[in-house]
Amino acid sequence: MKRLIAFLTLAGMLTIGITNVTFAQDEVQDTSAVETTDTTAVAEEATPVDEGTTVMEEPLTEESKSFHQVLKEKFIEGSPGFMGIVLVCLILGLALSIERIIYLNLSTTNTQKLLNKVETSLENGGVEAAKEVCKNTKGPVAGIFLQGLDRTNEGLDVVEKSIISYGGVLMGRLEKGLSWIALFIALAPMLGFMGTVIGMIMAFDMIAVVGDISPAIVAVGIKVALLTTVFGLIVAIILQIFYNYIVSKVDSLVNDMEDSSITFVDILAKHANKNK
Repeated sequence: MKRLIAFLTLAGMLTIGITNVTFAQDEVQDTSAVETTDTTAVAEEATPVDEGTTVMEEPLTEESKSFHQVLKEKFIEGSPGFMGIVLVCLILGLALSIERIIYLNLSTTNTQKLLNKVETSLENGGVEAAKEVCKNTKGPVAGIFLQGLDRTNEGLDVVEKSIISYGGVLMGRLEKGLSWIALFIALAPMLGFMGTVIGMIMAFDMIAVVGDISPAIVAVGIKVALLTTVFGLIVAIILQIFYNYIVSKVDSLVNDMEDSSITFVDILAKHANKNK
């Protein structure tokens, strides 16, 4: 439940952050427009214009627009219905990815240092001292060691089986949420392609109504088709990068868990032989 609340909070923060940036940029643009208007008015009052002179106004070109303005315009032109769903996929996918990255980074442990502490504690204070070291250390590796130390009285075979079983449980925790990220990666371009099909249908509907084929008639439908596809692919690319990073991080943690578990069993075997 705590993770669900944290996930929803993170998604809300991302959404609010995007909205605040939008409003802030709009306010800056409005302020700039007011200042430009005031400056223009003063210039017009100061400079007399002949009656026969024609004042040419410079059109607003695409280069003068900010990236955010262009992105917002293309978002609206690409049908807000489909583009909004693609944006939701991006926000939820990023929220899940960030939550997984934070969790995996917190789960990373210096296994060699932990193994040295556990070995030293076993030699000096016994099993209970080693348990305290594992309890005070965060991460799945320390949890596996603690699980093995709890079974030391039952023999090394039981220790190995408990480590393998508990390791499988921890692997499931590390991979939690990856299926949802993969879903959003697949869903974003599919929604874009759906927008493409609908845009082409709109274009053919316009041709059927007008009864003529011309670029001006089909431009709107084709623009919707291309914009939805582009935004869907961009979302999929962004989430795919996060997904691959998370998968590589999980593989690294699993390899550390396996290697350290083998060394841990050897340490327990050595400790058991000394006590005989």
